[in-house]
Amino acid sequence: MSLSAVIVDDEQLARDELAFLLKGAGDVDVVAQGKNGLEAVHLIREHSPDLVFLDVQMPGLDGFGVIKKLLDKKIPLPKIVFSTAFDQYAVKAFEVNAVDYLLKPFDKKRVAQSVQKARAKMDAGAPSDKFETLVRMLESQKTQPTSKVLIKSAGRLFLVDQKDICYASIEDGVISVVTAGMNGTEGQSNCRTLEELLDSLDPKLFWRAHRSYLVNINRIKEVVPWFKSSYQLRMDDKKQTEVPVSRAQTKRLRELFGL
Repeated sequence: MSLSAVIVDDEQLARDELAFLLKGAGDVDVVAQGKNGLEAVHLIREHSPDLVFLDVQMPGLDGFGVIKKLLDKKIPLPKIVFSTAFDQYAVKAFEVNAVDYLLKPFDKKRVAQSVQKARAKMDAGAPSDKFETLVRMLESQKTQPTSKVLIKSAGRLFLVDQKDICYASIEDGVISVVTAGMNGTEGQSNCRTLEELLDSLDPKLFWRAHRSYLVNINRIKEVVPWFKSSYQLRMDDKKQTEVPVSRAQTKRLRELFGL
């Protein structure tokens, strides 16, 4: 029996390599490929594949976040093989009862073994993932204040703590992330939308103050009254940027600070 498979990885070369190796693994039909977590959720819902090769470290919604989204939306989980460049994620992969994990760069023999493991679990009618444990683990990860966000600046890649992010904005499809303080930096996120970035951030810290801005509530330095009962937020970055608050979010601002 042929297995249907979806590949999700933010690197085109990794997707191409894995697709090539799966051709030699026997009876695997790659029905779709995606480059981020949101596409993963959409493709899994659309195709209901038997098997998903899912990159762990994707900007925005990561591999574990994809599983959480699928559970939230009550989408049946396929068999999951996590792929990663870091061995430390192997333990987490098995905590969520994944079929297997693959280390990058991919190895032909290991890819074939992963397919065999997935097929064996299906033939044995193995139960699906341990939902309750999985959700609890993912929720605890989601709210960790030390979780990092990847930004690109001056040709380099930086990992910044969420608590150090001051605000993020989008213009012409490019998301800029600004960190706080006089030594703060500015870089670009790989996320395509602010919604995607917000999915990766602690919901207790970050607020969508405007359709073009996300702000860290703890990095608001001053609330500035503006025209016609509106407000702007002066942020704690070196430029003391003023971020607009949309009319739809004015009520939320008043609730946050008791205005």
